[in-house]
Amino acid sequence: MADGRPRLAILISGRGSNMEAIATAARDPAYPAEVALVVSSRASAPGLARAAARGLPTLVLAPRDFPTRETFDAALDQALAAHRIDYVALAGFMRVLTAPFVRRWKGRIVNIHPSLLPRHPGLDTHARALAAGDAETGCTVHEVTEELDSGPILAQARVPIRPGETPEALAARVLAEENRIYPAAIADFIRGREA
Repeated sequence: MADGRPRLAILISGRGSNMEAIATAARDPAYPAEVALVVSSRASAPGLARAAARGLPTLVLAPRDFPTRETFDAALDQALAAHRIDYVALAGFMRVLTAPFVRRWKGRIVNIHPSLLPRHPGLDTHARALAAGDAETGCTVHEVTEELDSGPILAQARVPIRPGETPEALAARVLAEENRIYPAAIADFIRGREA
């Protein structure tokens, strides 16, 4: 769809539930971006089929097909340019992007992380929150910077931790909040950049 709105690429590696939440929000013509591309780092990612079922353009860039992180990121950058992408949303994209790529997209790339940053950056956030005895956890939308999971915070949602909760149960409750806040946080971010 070339409808005049800024063009958003969503990068995934898995099931694509946040991608679907964003794509659903973007169906509204008042949403400040159109989803113009879904890129997956895994050909087997269920989110690819979900994107295709919505009629969204998809692309697979498998890291194993590239000799270095830098060549992977260069190919990703070329693909985004070829699709005339304005903004990038990481949605469960299991790759740490290189500094040159992040600099190239500075101010135009966001991520959602399953913890209340700055607490628990990186992986295994739910198990780490439980092991730490945290009373709550949640999710954070932030701008992507060269330092992992440390860019300016755009939005957060808090999820209380229940007694005896498993990492899997906690992950499901946090994901529901991710799906709720990410589309709105992206919209606010883009409106602010386009103002």
